Amino acid sequence: MLPFSKALEAILNSVCVLSSEKVSITHSLNRILAEDIKSDIDMPPCDRAVMDGYACRRADLDKELSIVEVIPAGKKPEKEIGPKQCAKIMTGAPIPKGADCVIMVEHTKKPADKTVSIFGENTNNFIRYKGEDIKTGQVVLHKGTLVKPQHIAVLASAGYTEVPVTKRPKVGIIATGDELVEPHIKPENWQLRNSNSFQLAAQFETIGAAVTYYGIAKDSIDVIDKFFKKAADECDVITLSGGVSMGDFDFGPEIFKKNNIKLLFEKIALKPGKPLVFGVKKGFYCFGIPGNPVSAFVVTELLIKPFLYKLMGHEYSPVNLKLPLAETITRKDTERLGWFPVKITSDGRVKSIDYHGSAHINSLSDADGLISMDVSIAEISKGSLVHIRLV
Repeated sequence: MLPFSKALEAILNSVCVLSSEKVSITHSLNRILAEDIKSDIDMPPCDRAVMDGYACRRADLDKELSIVEVIPAGKKPEKEIGPKQCAKIMTGAPIPKGADCVIMVEHTKKPADKTVSIFGENTNNFIRYKGEDIKTGQVVLHKGTLVKPQHIAVLASAGYTEVPVTKRPKVGIIATGDELVEPHIKPENWQLRNSNSFQLAAQFETIGAAVTYYGIAKDSIDVIDKFFKKAADECDVITLSGGVSMGDFDFGPEIFKKNNIKLLFEKIALKPGKPLVFGVKKGFYCFGIPGNPVSAFVVTELLIKPFLYKLMGHEYSPVNLKLPLAETITRKDTERLGWFPVKITSDGRVKSIDYHGSAHINSLSDADGLISMDVSIAEISKGSLVHIRLV
């Protein structure tokens, strides 16, 4: 069995980043930037008022000042501020020439209609200076950034209505197994509804992949091979769910080899998720994923998710919290890196969830995340700080 860290390293080292395309800014959310984004202007583009108040010269703060104009946001100042003069100014408006500070309305009084006097402490200038945030030509977002809502504003302010992003990987999902039926069919006692494919599709789509579900292939080399060849013609990545263990009808690795896929590994030291197969062929990638739903979920979160992000040029870092255990957790099998679904309690502790193994699909529905136990570790004591990987 290949250690988990070596398996992840092998997967990520095999990646060739996909080519790029341009999409509308309105369709760039959750895409990966294919280029550095640079500003074509200074931000702010001129000195601007931070507060509503009066723009004047600091040298005149002890004098009664004449109001020479009113400057709302979006209006170019028309007059220069001279001695004993000021302009009434609104938040965001350009600072007029000659002024070097803005005095808040709250620190002024008006002896007459066209004059103003200043009182109180006036230590701040209340000016955002030209280029204070960003200079023309400065990189505002880096290549490889996962575009979030806060990045959309940056893209717009830098003038990018068309955004260079990496293409979405085309991922094909094939389920295998004579025992499987689609969700709309009520299964017989010896059958199972195909839940894996829909879980995987949701995980891949959340990452940003373009997913195609090819259906259920019966346990026949010829049938699975037919499904595989169709998907291979249309996709960058294929996930074969089931058929990768040690049973007589587990044909996944054989199908990969038959199609000249170079297998990098067939088993990893992970629980759940031991029978994971990964192979490559000139920018084409194949995963043989365990048929049990918890195993499929875990290997996708731990291995396929960072792989798909890297395929789009993004270095994925999962969100982890460090919290105390609410109870002692023990296990018997210590030969593999183990992962367990857990819940965060209202008092900020980590509590294990009723978990019967890799086929216990409902164990994940209430989980806030996963915690791990390293190889050879059989127990983590109550109160110990653990890293919870949010899902």
